Amino acid sequence: MEQLLSELIFKTTGEGFTNITPCINRWIIENHFEKGILIITTKHTSCSLTINENADPKVLNDLSNYMKALVPEEGFKDLSGLGNLKNYKHKDEGSDDMPAHIKTSLTCSSISLSVDKNALILGIWQAIYLWEHRHLSHSRTISIHGIGEIG
Repeated sequence: MEQLLSELIFKTTGEGFTNITPCINRWIIENHFEKGILIITTKHTSCSLTINENADPKVLNDLSNYMKALVPEEGFKDLSGLGNLKNYKHKDEGSDDMPAHIKTSLTCSSISLSVDKNALILGIWQAIYLWEHRHLSHSRTISIHGIGEIG
């Protein structure tokens, strides 16, 4: 059993999803990673990772809209919907700053996946997405830690 540690950099185009599955699969092939576990982690606090449907883009659109409703940019009210709007105190980098941190906390910064025969074990309709929570484009670093058999 061996271990590999690498980083991949992705350019996002602002809020939304970037399918990183092809890059992860390419990493597996290039590193001759035959069988084992991959731990994939984003090194940022305003984006996240998710595994979701890759066939119908309306799924990602609905997911994004739901998250925007759950974490409004202008502030928040009590979950009962009553009371005054409370503004976020942390907005050093703009109005989308604190909502991005909340969205990251509600989702995943790290995922673990199995690899067999030089391929990710994912369902036919699944893909790995880097979910950018900020409005502007960013350069995002993803850490990959592979533990397993290398050929």
